[in-house]
Amino acid sequence: MIMKMKIFTISAVMFIAIFFSSCSHRLVGTWTVQNYETVEPGREGVSAKNIGTMTFKRNGKGNKELTFSALGMWKVDKTPFTWSVDNNFLTISGEGSDFAKTWIIVEDKSKYQKLKSTDGANQVQIIELAKTK
Repeated sequence: MIMKMKIFTISAVMFIAIFFSSCSHRLVGTWTVQNYETVEPGREGVSAKNIGTMTFKRNGKGNKELTFSALGMWKVDKTPFTWSVDNNFLTISGEGSDFAKTWIIVEDKSKYQKLKSTDGANQVQIIELAKTK
């Protein structure tokens, strides 16, 4: 009887752990933005390396700590955001950010994410993230 109780308890704990770990998306955690690139057909792309971090929290909120140069101007983006994932689409919402838009998840690995989006015209943005925490 005691052995059955121990097996039941261990099974219940394992089920709960698996259930809660499966509910959170791989994006939850802190990521280094290894590469932020803009590409336009017929033109040379602009790329910025290691521009900061993005933290995705389990509750659908997050924070950016980014500093990068775009078209000769320095941009600082240290704003909170909300996020959600639906199939292979990541939507980041927040005010005054180049990152606030819907992104296509091109690569979805536990330690690496590659995202692509457009500006609505001919320009494509690419973000490569590497997990830090």
